[in-house]
Amino acid sequence: MAAMSVAPAARARKFRACLACILTLAGVPTVARAEDGSDLWLRYAAVESPVLLDAYRRTIASLVVQQSPATAAIVSKELARGLKGLLGAEVPARTSVTGDGALVVGTATSPIVAALGWNAVLKELGPEGFVIRHTLIGGRRALVIASAGDRGALYGTFHLLRLLSTGASIAQLDVRERPRHQLRLLNHWDNLNGSIERGYAGRSLWRWEELPATIDPRLHDYGRANASLGLNGTVLNNVNANAQSLTAAYIAKAAAIADTLRPYGLKVYLSANFAAPGTIGGLATADPLDPAVQRWWKDKAAEIYKAIPDFGGFLVKANSEGQPGPQDYQRTHADGANMLADALKPHGGIVMWRAFVYDASVDPDRIKRAYMEFVPLDGTFRDNVIVQTKNGPLDFMPREPYHAVFGAMPKTPNVVELQITQEYLGHSTHLVYLAPMWKEFFDTDTFARGPGSTVAKIADGTLQGHTVTAIAGVANTGNERNWTGHHFAAANWYVFGRLAWNSSLSSEAIADEWIRQTWSRRPETVQAIATLMLGSREAFVNYTMPLGLHHLIGGDHYAVMPENDDKRRLDWSATYYHRADAKGVGFDRTRGGSGAVDQYFKPNADRWNDPKTTPEKFLLWFHHLPWDYRLPSGQTLWQGIVAHYRRGAEQAADIERDWTALKGSVDDERYAAVAARLRQQTIDAAAWRDKCLAYFAQFSKLSY
Repeated sequence: MAAMSVAPAARARKFRACLACILTLAGVPTVARAEDGSDLWLRYAAVESPVLLDAYRRTIASLVVQQSPATAAIVSKELARGLKGLLGAEVPARTSVTGDGALVVGTATSPIVAALGWNAVLKELGPEGFVIRHTLIGGRRALVIASAGDRGALYGTFHLLRLLSTGASIAQLDVRERPRHQLRLLNHWDNLNGSIERGYAGRSLWRWEELPATIDPRLHDYGRANASLGLNGTVLNNVNANAQSLTAAYIAKAAAIADTLRPYGLKVYLSANFAAPGTIGGLATADPLDPAVQRWWKDKAAEIYKAIPDFGGFLVKANSEGQPGPQDYQRTHADGANMLADALKPHGGIVMWRAFVYDASVDPDRIKRAYMEFVPLDGTFRDNVIVQTKNGPLDFMPREPYHAVFGAMPKTPNVVELQITQEYLGHSTHLVYLAPMWKEFFDTDTFARGPGSTVAKIADGTLQGHTVTAIAGVANTGNERNWTGHHFAAANWYVFGRLAWNSSLSSEAIADEWIRQTWSRRPETVQAIATLMLGSREAFVNYTMPLGLHHLIGGDHYAVMPENDDKRRLDWSATYYHRADAKGVGFDRTRGGSGAVDQYFKPNADRWNDPKTTPEKFLLWFHHLPWDYRLPSGQTLWQGIVAHYRRGAEQAADIERDWTALKGSVDDERYAAVAARLRQQTIDAAAWRDKCLAYFAQFSKLSY
């Protein structure tokens, strides 16, 4: 086995050495222009290839934009900006097609598009879908971006700019796209005082104290970035909601944000504090079955919609971590959600009711509780209620099995909640590309309706026939110039948007297009950056919580703390989850333990009940095993734990060295910023390795 473990490392060293030689021999110059990351993936760097540049210029010689005024202005401005940067010259705007090489952007009702006879396909793709196709208009060659709606034409515009920015051929374009999920939302955990819960990139973008009189110009760039990904909604405030967000003063502030973001296709939503009728409404109760409470929420909804006619609805965290909710009045989650849904229904709003609940009185194994509280309520929620469920049953761990609720509530749509901000994945210090993690989740087969019942099919409604589908990402943005604190953390914002649009895209494809837009189109640079990105999540798992270990952290969710024994409650402790003792380590969730395996459909439940058929990556999630338990590799469990921690620390150091080899192939400012973060990541990875091995060795009594 030793030879097999050395070979990948040797190949990696050889690749790094070869890459360094290639860059040196090629004389790759240092990029002259310093960059601070504020342009994200919308840099529109000049096309270097003379062949591509000539083809692009011949295909796009003039612009004709025919849409509603607000969106037409956004589209025209973005095309002018993007094409000037990419092609090196301004492309003139026209009111009609007067020669070959026109780029036409319009909707089904635009005169030029209407005359093409594409109505059937545009109707099928819907108001957010789009077509990009070469055609003849009056005998002249044209490239047309068309949609049934303004938002689709906007998304199509950004799609074309993405193709140009990545150096794709547009000679034979015939693109037909539509989003997989109806609602594609960012959830901002922003507080009214400007702080951000689990935020690692500065303070809130909203600048609440200046609203509604002053709008930060960066909100337009926020709108552009989200529109480029096809995201169509944003929840403005923290799920641990301050009821003041529903007062008239803050509704006016939210309305100012909504007015700014609307042309970019973004609706705004608010997190609602369930106790608001009492805390700001003067009522003696917030009981959802009380007529006065129901009337208060109906009046509040009407007030909000008067200020924000396209308001999306409420996100609610209730009876979780001290937040108020219907259970305070012996009511169910459905009672609470339905009361809010009834208030929003006349206006077309929705309720996203979070399933992140844990109460020891329901079950001592925290990961079982949401299933036990929500699955019995399936079929009792209003049709404008969606249950919002985290990807895993615990809390955004570096690796978890999928949440058992997915597939178990066939009559109730589920919002998938992913966490873009790296709460448990190194904050904005560690480079961890999250696409492989999220793809692992989406591609998992739940067997809810037999083989092929993937989480992706549940989320997009195709498996269980839901027409209202949604996906939410807990945002990682702040007011730092590079938006996300770490230049590579922006990749996770990008990944979320691309998977929200199409969850079948691969980790490799998304990394490739992000790198080409953000860093460089040089093949050797793209390959080098993609290599370090694609291995980064597995490296993080290896040096923090391998083999199914989880929650080995302290209160800040960053520092390694396997000894953490939180006196406030057991399930905030590391020791509660790893349960290390002289006999072994891991949480027994088999039928002989907590029984959590039986919340999953067969054959997953049966496979995960037996350590011999449990995937090694989930081994200690489902089993408490002896230190001398034999892994499929032939190693003992202790040897496997040691090997993972050592490998992870080595991988972190490899990522740092890989980046060092790129000096001169990206701009100096961003290179230095990333290098500093990677230096700390290497130090942290070694600290995780050393502390965890020393800690667990106290129980195993074995050397490492």
